[in-house]
Amino acid sequence: QVQLVESGGGLVQAGGSLTLSCAASGLFSLYTMAWFRQDPGNERESVAQIVWNSGYTSYADFVKGRFTISRDKSKNTVYLQMNSLKSEDTAVYYCNALSSVGNHWGQGTQVTVSS
Repeated sequence: QVQLVESGGGLVQAGGSLTLSCAASGLFSLYTMAWFRQDPGNERESVAQIVWNSGYTSYADFVKGRFTISRDKSKNTVYLQMNSLKSEDTAVYYCNALSSVGNHWGQGTQVTVSS
């Protein structure tokens, strides 16, 4: 069974930085890992994605130039480095993994940006 464990959320002032981590465990092959976010009243939206083997990355327009997704293949861990945070980045951030055994979600980690 695949498990995703997220960490790194918290409270930060606008303009500050945070790094989220998501460690995947279980017997599987990873295809992609991604970060999504959701705030109350809105649908969950994609933030960034990384293709596990190639390292190819893609980003939502609203985070381009501010957020960086990366992975450590030896640790089955994906990171989201978030810089120049804005109040509108406040949300619960979810890790997602597409693997040989299905599509998986983490429990979510709260990121709150104070203005």
